Amino acid sequence: MPAERLLPSTEAEDLLKLTREIARDELAPLAAAYEEESRFPREQFRLLGRSGLLGLPYPERWGGSAVSYEVYLQVVEEIAAAWMSVGVGLSVHTMSCYALAEHGTDEQRERWLPDMLGGELLGAYALSEMHAGSDAAALSTKAVLDGDAYVVNGAKAWITHGGQADFYTTMVRTADTGAKGISCLLVPAGAPGFSAAPPEKKMGLTGSPTTQLLFESARVDADRLLGADGEGLKIALTSLNSGRLGIAACAVGLAQAALDESVAYAKGRKQFGRAIADFQGVEFLLADMAAAVESARATYLEAARRRDRGLPFVRQASIAKLVATDAAMKVTTDAVQVLGGAGYTRDFPVERYMREAKVPQIFEGTNQIQRVVIAKELKKG
Repeated sequence: MPAERLLPSTEAEDLLKLTREIARDELAPLAAAYEEESRFPREQFRLLGRSGLLGLPYPERWGGSAVSYEVYLQVVEEIAAAWMSVGVGLSVHTMSCYALAEHGTDEQRERWLPDMLGGELLGAYALSEMHAGSDAAALSTKAVLDGDAYVVNGAKAWITHGGQADFYTTMVRTADTGAKGISCLLVPAGAPGFSAAPPEKKMGLTGSPTTQLLFESARVDADRLLGADGEGLKIALTSLNSGRLGIAACAVGLAQAALDESVAYAKGRKQFGRAIADFQGVEFLLADMAAAVESARATYLEAARRRDRGLPFVRQASIAKLVATDAAMKVTTDAVQVLGGAGYTRDFPVERYMREAKVPQIFEGTNQIQRVVIAKELKKG
């Protein structure tokens, strides 16, 4: 895939301005109600697609914008600051397109990628299983070639957009040879024998369904194999390297939203005849929150710049994901503290932000796994 196009500053500024307008006018006003109702924002994803925001880092030939990852991630951050479920969904969709964009044939790309990048087809990424999360190579969902189709049996777990997506970039076992026996299939939502279980009951991101995927002798056309047979785990892990940067950007957006809400509340809340923002205990809390947000942002941007320059960025992506998601958890917790009793109620968004901040420390590789990745990269020298 061609290198991303580095946008002139004015073009990037225009893109971010458009993103902020969409986030402010079309996303933020709906977020609380949709999350309360566990309502999936499908029309909002279509809006992002029509606005050109679902295919930003991909080639223009297939409907993308070929923008740099540095700019794309700032778009993700702006969306997540307005509505975390949509920000995460944007990141997951972008990652779900990676296997086809990077490893598909030109014929496969021409057939499916334009609708993916244009928002007509929403994607999901299916790697994890109940007994194969951090140990992805242990997955057991099996695909056997039968004529012109694969027959797939097994189950996937913790799938964002499960039951709502139009395609699932799915890792399956095509041979009993450990990590080398895993392949990647682009599974359409309507494949015979394929279904999604009821959504999990989660503490946060309730507007974004997370489900198991069930394969009961499901038939998937053989021409939906992406890359060569046995390359699935390599494709999956390469996808995750970039996906982790998307989650880091989401976490920073969420933390920024919590900080903004905290500052506004502290400036307006009076105690002992003064705004609580004037008390040193609150001042220091807000200052630490701001330092955490800006440090995390700088970390993901530096990792993105390395990716854009074609430099190794695996370690930097794991560091960004670790630092940003831990920062979001701390900042959102402190935001509840700044608001006090009000912060513990659903009259203010910070309690939702705090609940939403937990899962980014878990998905796209737990933060414990990020430490393993970072250590391994350090030992490579």
